[in-house]
Formats: sequence, C-alpha cells, structure tokens
Amino acid sequence: MKKFAILIIFILLVASLHAAAAAERVVHPDPRAMTFQPLSFKVPEAERHILDNGMIVYLLEDRELPVVTMQAYLATGSIHDPADKTGLALLTGAVVREGGTAATPPEALDDELEFMASTIESGIGADSGSVSLGCLTKNLNRTLELFVQVMTSPLFRADRVEQAKNRAIEAIRRQNDDPKELADRELSKGIYAGHPLGRFPTIASVKAISREDMIAFHQRSFRPNSTILAVAGDFDKGEMLARLKKAFAGWKRTERELPAVPQPSPTGKNAVLFVKRDIDQSVIRMGHLGIEKNNPDLYAVTVMNVILGGNGFSSRMMAVIRSKEGLAYNAASSFQAGRRFPGTFDAETETSAASTLRAIGLMEALIRDMTQTKVTDQELSLAKDSIINSFIFAFTNAATVASQRARLEFYGYPPRYLESYRDNIAKVTREDVLRVARKYLRPEEMILVVVGDEKKFDKPLSTLGKVQEIVPDSTK
Repeated sequence: MKKFAILIIFILLVASLHAAAAAERVVHPDPRAMTFQPLSFKVPEAERHILDNGMIVYLLEDRELPVVTMQAYLATGSIHDPADKTGLALLTGAVVREGGTAATPPEALDDELEFMASTIESGIGADSGSVSLGCLTKNLNRTLELFVQVMTSPLFRADRVEQAKNRAIEAIRRQNDDPKELADRELSKGIYAGHPLGRFPTIASVKAISREDMIAFHQRSFRPNSTILAVAGDFDKGEMLARLKKAFAGWKRTERELPAVPQPSPTGKNAVLFVKRDIDQSVIRMGHLGIEKNNPDLYAVTVMNVILGGNGFSSRMMAVIRSKEGLAYNAASSFQAGRRFPGTFDAETETSAASTLRAIGLMEALIRDMTQTKVTDQELSLAKDSIINSFIFAFTNAATVASQRARLEFYGYPPRYLESYRDNIAKVTREDVLRVARKYLRPEEMILVVVGDEKKFDKPLSTLGKVQEIVPDSTK
C-alpha cells in the first residue's frame, strides 16, 4: 500500500512537470498587435421638468444606495461684483449656508444636519452659484426643508458675516505664499485686464462689504426661474416631483435680471511680467485669450491642445521639456473653452532658475511649431483615442449624470452636445489641427509671467522684451 501511494505521487509529479513545460511553450499574443471592438457607450439621460415658478428640474433615479443628492445651479457670479467690493459674490455664497436661515439659526442648522448625517453646501464662483444637498433617503423630508430655507431665506447673521470676512482677509494675506498660485493669478489679471474676470478680492474690497450688501446680492441673484436643479438617488420620480413642487411653492418667480457683462477683448500685444521671489525654482506661465464653447472649432482645438501639452507624457511639451531636456517635472498646456465668456490658452512649467530662459524658449518654440507643420498620424490618433476613451469617466454615477445634464442647459450648450461629442472629435484631421493652431495660437499676443530670482536666471529676462515688475500687495 505504501509503494502504491509513492507511485501515485510520482505519477502526479511527472504530470505536473509536463503541464508546466507545456505552459512555457504557449506563445502569448503581442499586445501591440491585439485588436478590440470599438468602445460603445450610450450617454445616460435624465428626466426634465419645469415647476410652476419656472425652476427647471432634472431627475434621475438610482436605487443602488439609500441616498439622495441635489445640486442647484443659480445664474449669478463674481462677474457682477462692484469693482470696489470685489469678493461680494464669494462671501455671499459662503454665508448663504453658514449664516443660518430665518427659521433655523446657524448653530441649530449645523447641529441638525450633523445629527442626520446630511450636508448642505453653498458657493458662488465667477459665473454661477450653487447650493447642494446630500442625505440619507429616510432624512430627505427634513433635509429638503432646510435646503429650501437656505436657498430662499438665508439669515446672514452678523457674527457669521464677520467670520467669513475675517477668513477671506487672512486668505488674502497668505495668497502670495505659493509661487504657483501667484503666477496663475497674475496671468489671469493680464489676460482679462479691465474685465471683471481679471479682478481679485483685496483686503480693502472685503472690508467694504456689509451684511446689507450680501442680502441685496442674494435677492438680486437667487431666482427660481433662473435656477436649474439636478436631483439623483433613491426615490420615485413622480413622488419626488410632487415633493419638489410643494417644497418650492412659496418661492415666487421674478423677472429681475442681473446687468449684462461685456465680453473681454484680446490685449493685442505681448507682455513680460516678473514677480521677484527669493526661490531656487522659477514658475513660468504664458497665455492669451482663448475661445468660447460655441466656437465650431472647439473639437479641433481640443485635439490640438492634447497633442501640444494636454495629455501627460505623450504631449510634446512633456516629451521635450521633461523627458528629452530634463528641465522640469511638469510641462503642460490648457485651452479652456469659456462657458459664458472666452476662456484662456495657457502653458506652464516650473524649472531651475538657471534654466529659466531656456525653458521659456522651448515652450515658445513648441507653440510656434504647432502653427507651422502638421502633426503626425500617430499623434493625431493617440490624442483622439485619449479624448474619446476617457469620455465615459464623465458619467461615473447618477448624481454626476444629472448634474451634467443640468449644467449643459444652464450654460446654454447646443442640443445633443454630449451625444455628438465623440463623433466630432473623431472627425478632426491633421489639416484641422494645423488650421486651428494657426488661427488660435497667437505667440505675438502671449503674456508671459515669471516668478523667481532674476539673479539666478541663465539670461536676463529683458532679452524677451520690456519687463514689467509686478509687486503684489496683500496688506491693503
């Protein structure tokens, strides 16, 4: 019996050795030669409704988790700040939630939301405002009630107003600590010079803002008939629509309109802006006014920028400035299509002070080269595949989908923008890329911002033109 067991073990051992040898002889396919079916993805839809007061609502059910989210988009923004009270929208957006409501003091609001594990947040950016809600399904009724209070009857209690102002002033005092943020801000000021988008809060402008200013700004800006609400989560659509109609029934529509804001104009000339800082690494930013979302060349411009500097290690900027020359950890470009106003084109890097002018020269040369020769077939294919294949990640959950639909209508994107986006990217040719590069990349209008120590530069910054030294002041 013992000999038989030993024989069985020997046979199994031999069999396993033969199997291993056979596995080693398997020829695996070359990944570079493998082919796959085209990625198929249908853009999710959300159901659209209009309440009696004019508020537009997008609903999308998702029963996977017992949670509900809401995101309200409001037609407002810091573009409507008075010049001497820049920061009014930012502060109003914060205190709408932080300052409590007429029916619920701020401490009670904080405590009740924390007890329910619910969230209500608010904020106002450059061209929009938002109020959001997140809660467990079982706590929806009360959380929605508080959400409506925050949107329609904020208290702006005086002590919370002062707290928000003090935080803003402290942030302004510290805003020049990060050289990258400093460079980004000065570039925006240069590109949008003379326009509200080029204004930033100062200590003086924040101090000038009163509680009454915030109340008046809220009354001008928060209107149901200029609000779009995205709702997603664990609910029945019919029941949710009825709940929303009841909750917002007391918020009456109004025909008040915020004054129109003029479009920014290109500077028409280049500039060299320098901010002196005693640092070993120079921060470099350059750019000019870009395009807006309805530009028919949007898709070709998007592909062009991905090739130039918008696609990580496969972009030209990273390939040359980082990989080939070893001058920087990061080098990138961005061509933002503005939603209500033209966006910006900008390129950026950070490099050793001793290679500042060399890095600037390479960036400028790469930008000019885009306007002179066609990109390769490989560059074009990689850029388009990158954009098309990453499209799906814009729809990771129901809340994102509903908010995406609401945001597209809020900013007036053309019908079926999402459904046609990938096809429009796929149609872009090498000739299109060269054409839009020549049309929208304007080296002669480039604004250059450098933050660093000129004593350590490889060449004087003045070799690039007349230098304007910027002295940021955070004490006024």
